[in-house]
Amino acid sequence: MLSIGELAERAGVTVKTVRFYSDRGLLPEAARSAGGHRRYGPEALDRLRTIRSLRTLDLPVPDVGRILDEEDALEDVVAGQLRELGTRLSALRWREAALRLLQDCTPEERADRLLLIGAVSVPPSTAAPARFWRRWLPARMPARLVSAIIDEAVPQPPADPTPAQVLAFARLHAFVSRDCRGTEAGRPAAHQPDKGYRPAVLYDGLREAFALAAPDLREGRPPHEGEALDCFVSAYAHACGAHDTPAYRRRLSGELATDPRIDHYWQLAAELSGPSQPTPGAAHDWLRAALDIRTARPASAA
Repeated sequence: MLSIGELAERAGVTVKTVRFYSDRGLLPEAARSAGGHRRYGPEALDRLRTIRSLRTLDLPVPDVGRILDEEDALEDVVAGQLRELGTRLSALRWREAALRLLQDCTPEERADRLLLIGAVSVPPSTAAPARFWRRWLPARMPARLVSAIIDEAVPQPPADPTPAQVLAFARLHAFVSRDCRGTEAGRPAAHQPDKGYRPAVLYDGLREAFALAAPDLREGRPPHEGEALDCFVSAYAHACGAHDTPAYRRRLSGELATDPRIDHYWQLAAELSGPSQPTPGAAHDWLRAALDIRTARPASAA
């Protein structure tokens, strides 16, 4: 049996430290002396060393207790701490890039940039862009399709952002947080109930068309005819019960030319995701251009 002083000396800690862990139940006493002094068994030394090792990793006392008392708790605690540490590191990287953004701008720009950055949480959240898309998408869309569209349309903040990416995300956040009624974020024809479109059919087809166009976008190829364009037109045609004919393609080209657009959103999203991840907006523009080229060809030939 070891006294509290002997245990502290062998472990290389203070008596106060041993008492602290004992009082919190991490280091149970084996007995008390006749005078009421704490006594510890020989296993207490290894337990105390384990406690010190875990605390060296800055693990909270309750988590240390779980690890000591539950056989499989170490893995869960470590995983939780790594997630928390990752969040803290992301926040620090974001703050560093935001401070550099303020440091490297003119005094005239600084006030506006400070307001933009101050409106974004740290680490940044994608909740505002997700809300924007839920408002902008047609009503009564299947939940699984809405989730898939949001996943593809909302850019994730980079883990190690540049100052330019911090500014792009802050501007994106400001754009989606404003009242979009009566602005360029209005409803395209396919979203309007009286136009006869089935939005779920349309967006399922568009997602497939965008995926087909993505390799061309990544390689920087100009818009052209092919499977991606056929899928794009088919998505619109099937959604409104039409057939893919030259006349329909001409009509669709004109309709898309007058649709409200959210180009500013896609421009900022592209700054965040980079050229290796084409945005749905970039894919839509590429396919529209391919459609315009195709529908213009007969007229120019004549």
